[in-house]
Amino acid sequence: MQASGTQFFVPPTHLRRVELPLFSTRVRAGFPSPADDHVEKRLDLNELCIAHPEATFFVRVSGDSMTRAGLSDNDILVVDRALDAQPGMIVVAAINNEVTVKRLARRRGRFYLDPESDNPSYQPIELKEGLDCVIWGVVRHVVRKL
Repeated sequence: MQASGTQFFVPPTHLRRVELPLFSTRVRAGFPSPADDHVEKRLDLNELCIAHPEATFFVRVSGDSMTRAGLSDNDILVVDRALDAQPGMIVVAAINNEVTVKRLARRRGRFYLDPESDNPSYQPIELKEGLDCVIWGVVRHVVRKL
């Protein structure tokens, strides 16, 4: 399924569950610690990332309007349609049939979709009467390949 050049992925409900090891020792981002090979438990990424399997989909980011929010070009977003979008949440929306990812904001009683980028060409989109806008879901997680 595609919309406006954005690639979507099938819902995760049909995926085989794979449990991976979760080590009890945390990885330090400062000074190294002795290695620990103790596996605390098995971790299923479906359980970690997907609260509502029937209402969850994946979408790939295209562009750089959300880099200050930690979303980069080619990242994969885990989007939950079961959640009510609230100001402050990052959402996937269709505006005049163009799909975008932005932060939902409310200022002076009006709603906006705000970009989070250092690029001044990206401006907030006011959700006003006459604008065809549908919030598809709330972004819950991001998957990035390093």
